[in-house]
Amino acid sequence: SSSSSSNLSTKRESFTVWMKSLIMQGKGCTVFNEDGEVVYRMDNYDTRRSRKVYLMDLQGRVLFTIIKRKLRFFGRWEGYKSEKYSASGSHNKRTWFRVRKDCSILKKSLHCDVTTFCGKTQRSCYSIEGFTDKLEFNIKNSIGSVLAEVRRKQTTSGVCLGEDVLALVIEPQVDHSLIVALVAVYGSICHRM
Repeated sequence: SSSSSSNLSTKRESFTVWMKSLIMQGKGCTVFNEDGEVVYRMDNYDTRRSRKVYLMDLQGRVLFTIIKRKLRFFGRWEGYKSEKYSASGSHNKRTWFRVRKDCSILKKSLHCDVTTFCGKTQRSCYSIEGFTDKLEFNIKNSIGSVLAEVRRKQTTSGVCLGEDVLALVIEPQVDHSLIVALVAVYGSICHRM
């Protein structure tokens, strides 16, 4: 994918995801790097379970706008990548990914297909696999290799932190901003945002 090199790393990286917003009136989450610095934040500036969530970098620039589309039985979320302002001053957005939740009422497992877009070309290249009752899941590529893993965070002595504190591990050469956007979608699916 055509991604900024600042969102890629040559090594495996760990992040802490706190499913709380940094602003009083919003609902969202905050992502910290291994040094404890805020690297991403997500807010909807509205209410819990809003249809629209914004993924921003540390400087407050919107990287993705994620919108939940209502369908009868299947959920679908679309991520719009924010691009630089045009000469006219308007902010351009283009569809970057689409997540479709598989409908399964009786299963405890949850599966989503992720389609990414590069220009007018679309390709299904990721899947999200987890459970309906907790925020623990894997993001895999088209051949089934795990690109990112989200689990409940534990201290070095093995004590589990609250259900709203997660450990996110991202493999090398994977777009961090896309993975964090998919974490936001999963949080929305599980009604945590």
